[in-house]
Amino acid sequence: MRYLPTLALAALLLAAASPAFAQSSTSIQIEKPWARATPAGAKTGAAYMTIENKSGEPDRLTGGASDVAKTLQIHEMKVVDGVMKMREIPGGLPVPAGGSVTLKPGGYHVMLIGLNKALKKGEKIPLTLVFEKAGKVSIEVPVESVGAMHSDMPGMGHMDMK
Repeated sequence: MRYLPTLALAALLLAAASPAFAQSSTSIQIEKPWARATPAGAKTGAAYMTIENKSGEPDRLTGGASDVAKTLQIHEMKVVDGVMKMREIPGGLPVPAGGSVTLKPGGYHVMLIGLNKALKKGEKIPLTLVFEKAGKVSIEVPVESVGAMHSDMPGMGHMDMK
């Protein structure tokens, strides 16, 4: 019985410390974010990542902001009648409960519109993503080479990482 207060205190301390070890204070975790470098004078850029929803409820990526661009939109690229088309996703991108969504070249991506400067390989850009339920999630996105691709894209080469 004399150890009970000590165990209770240890449990409280562990519970209080556990948020410090989490990647995010929300149910949303961002894995492997990256962006492609852009040529000087480019007005748009794109960022990619995997969004994991650790909660038991679906969420939705509705937008965001970045210091490097005037506007941030959530876009989708897909083939329609044999033609590749890109469009903003009205209402945002659903992220299933307990699931994930991968943003990658040729598919879903974060579109950076009205770039203030070129995105240069080796730098990191700040991004704040806004989710319907989880709220704001701020991340730093490493910039890779102009031709960088993810290795999980069939027939598309590999991501240029250093």
